[in-house]
Amino acid sequence: CMARLIDNLDALGRGEIARLKRLCDVDDEDFADMLAELRSYDPKPGLKFGGRAEAAVVPDVLITPGKDGGWTIALNEDSLPRLVVNRSYYLELRAGCTDRKAQAWLGEQLAEANWLIRALDQRAKTILKVAAEIVRRQAGFFREGVAAMKPLILRDVAEAIEMHESTVSRVTSNKYLACPRGTFEMKYFFSSGVAAADGEGASSEAVKARIRALIEAEAANNILSDEALVALLRAEGFDLARRTVAKYREAAGIGSSAERRRARKLAGAL
Repeated sequence: CMARLIDNLDALGRGEIARLKRLCDVDDEDFADMLAELRSYDPKPGLKFGGRAEAAVVPDVLITPGKDGGWTIALNEDSLPRLVVNRSYYLELRAGCTDRKAQAWLGEQLAEANWLIRALDQRAKTILKVAAEIVRRQAGFFREGVAAMKPLILRDVAEAIEMHESTVSRVTSNKYLACPRGTFEMKYFFSSGVAAADGEGASSEAVKARIRALIEAEAANNILSDEALVALLRAEGFDLARRTVAKYREAAGIGSSAERRRARKLAGAL
C-alpha cells in the first residue's frame, strides 16, 4: 500500500484523496496512518552527512534609535578593512636606498598605498551616505515595519547624494544593515512600486507582506482567490491587476487558492 502511495505522489500533491485510497485499497483510517508515516520521513536525508554551516552575516551599517526620535547611523568598525602604512619600515628602506630608480620605485609604492587607504575611506563614507538616504526615504519601515515601505530605486538615492547610479549599486551589493527590526541586505530597501490611495505609491515588498497577512487570516472554508485578493487590496487603497497579485503571491512563496485548498484538505485527512 505504501509503495503505491509513493508511486503516486503527484496525485497526493493534487489532493486526489479518493483516487489514492482506491489505488492503495485502504480505508480512511489506514490512509490517514499512511499519510502520517509519509510526513514523518526526512525528504533530504543526505543533509545529515554533508553540507556546511552557514556563516553569520556581519552587518556593515548599524542603525539605532536616536535620542531625538530619529536614528543614529554608524558603520560597523568590525567589518571595515584596516590598512595602515608602516612608516618606520618605509623610512628604513628609504635610508638604505642609494639608487635613484630604487628611490623612485619606493615612492611610487608609498603613493599607491596611500591612494588605496584614501579609496577605502571614501568607500566607507559613500556607504554611510547611501545608508543615511535609505533610512530617510524608508523612515516608515524603521518605525512601523515592511507594510510602510515606499517604492525606491537606485536612481532616487544616486540623485539625492549626487553620485552615479552604478556607484550606489556597487556599495549596496552584498552589504547589510542591522536595525531593531533585524538585519537586511541593503538591496532589500529598493523595490518597484504600485499605485496607492495616498498618491505616494506602495513598495512591492509592502504589498507582498499584505497579501501574506490576508492569506494567513483566511478561513478554512473561505480560501481567497486572486480575484478576491484584488478586491480586498483595492478596498485598502492598492490598485493592482489580478496578474500582479498572482506574481507577488508566487514571489512570496504562497500557493494558489486551489493549492491551498488541497493542502487544507490533506491536513484535515490527518
